[in-house]
Amino acid sequence: MAPTRVAAIDCGTNTIRLLIADAHPDPDSGPTGWRLKKVARRSKIVRLGQGVDKTGRLDDEALQRTLEVVADYAERIQAIGAERVRFVATSATRDASNRDVFVDGVRQRLGIEPEVVSGDEEARLSFAGSLLGAQGQGRRLVVDLGGGSTELVLGTRAPEAAISLDTGSVRVTERYLADGVTPDAEAAARAHVRDLLDRAEGVMDLGATEELVGLAGTITTITAHALSLADFEPDSIHGSRLPLGTVLASCDAILRSTAAERESWDYLRPGRRDVIAAGALVWSEVIGRVAERTAEAGRPLGSTVTSLTDILDGIALSLADGGAQHDG
Repeated sequence: MAPTRVAAIDCGTNTIRLLIADAHPDPDSGPTGWRLKKVARRSKIVRLGQGVDKTGRLDDEALQRTLEVVADYAERIQAIGAERVRFVATSATRDASNRDVFVDGVRQRLGIEPEVVSGDEEARLSFAGSLLGAQGQGRRLVVDLGGGSTELVLGTRAPEAAISLDTGSVRVTERYLADGVTPDAEAAARAHVRDLLDRAEGVMDLGATEELVGLAGTITTITAHALSLADFEPDSIHGSRLPLGTVLASCDAILRSTAAERESWDYLRPGRRDVIAAGALVWSEVIGRVAERTAEAGRPLGSTVTSLTDILDGIALSLADGGAQHDG
């Protein structure tokens, strides 16, 4: 069977990303039954969700920045070609009172109807993307830690329970850490995340986790720090398994880091430097809660796994297997 060329766009609170790939049916590739061969992959930090948590609307300058990238992505898709295209917007757009302005702007530039997906759909797509090439058979807790929301999905070959929490690197920074990481601000931020994790435990058994899989820019950056990389090295980061203590030590070091230290880390992109401390705080709280619950269940978790395949790959897979799609 000939491959299907697909184009997926993931527009989050902090970053907008494009993947153009050829999707090949491949029963030997893991739980998804598909293999994606990358044709082009792009990522741009635009901070679409700037101020949304406070104002409830998308900032005009943030809209302009994001729509300029959408226009660039549209040109790339046109030049390379794709049979199917899907644009997915997540937390910041969900929360914005003026999201119609953004949706109209994307439609004009891209020529398709963008989707503002629910937190549940975001979680499902993230889980699907994390399964690409996965070999493990145990129950995995997939954590997609974004700018405005964090999705937790528990399952093996398919989601069994999922929740989208209104917390993330941008939201926590703007709400609690805008003036720095003071003891009071850190305590308030941790209390916020813990309250949301209490809510998550109402819909899933975190103690059933056999593998903790982290996705997205915050977690991949923390992994680069934990691996002491000189730069962002995808081959070293993807699939890396690290002891919990190592990851938590990096989270703490990032949370306590100075602006000069963050600037010296070549794996930390400039648009993420001001929010990475908040992201590290959120990830440390998730790890701590899962470690506590798995220990109570008699099967203590010892490590985390980092995946570079995530919601963007899940969007591409949704086009490959005949799910939600648009002709390009």
